[in-house]
Amino acid sequence: LTGALSALLLTSGLVMWFHHNSYPLLILGLLANTLTMFQWWRDVVREGTYQGHHTPIVQKGLRYGMILFIGLEVFFFAGFFWAFYHSSLAPTHDLGGCWPPTGITPLNPLEVPLLNTLVLLALGVSFTWAHHSL
Repeated sequence: LTGALSALLLTSGLVMWFHHNSYPLLILGLLANTLTMFQWWRDVVREGTYQGHHTPIVQKGLRYGMILFIGLEVFFFAGFFWAFYHSSLAPTHDLGGCWPPTGITPLNPLEVPLLNTLVLLALGVSFTWAHHSL
């Protein structure tokens, strides 16, 4: 019940924010959604850890849920890459037939993007090293 109400408050708050620049309903929806997530995850941890109620069927359902979530994320990012490559390899007449569109200055890939990539790689190496050191 709280999940449904928080979803209603959140979507209604987004509509009010987009159309009337009003925040109170959006903030209430975000707080209700956060409260719902906190209570739900607290109950899942309590049931599985302290009460031992996670039967093999429940464990399988939790595993399938995580697999579906990861699959959803893969397809979500695939959609972003698809849109980027579709726009860059076959620019439409609306974009002036060129990529990047006129008026947009592309970033030099050897400056900030390279630095961000190196930071991500360094974090991955340090996390893996810390994990194997445990």
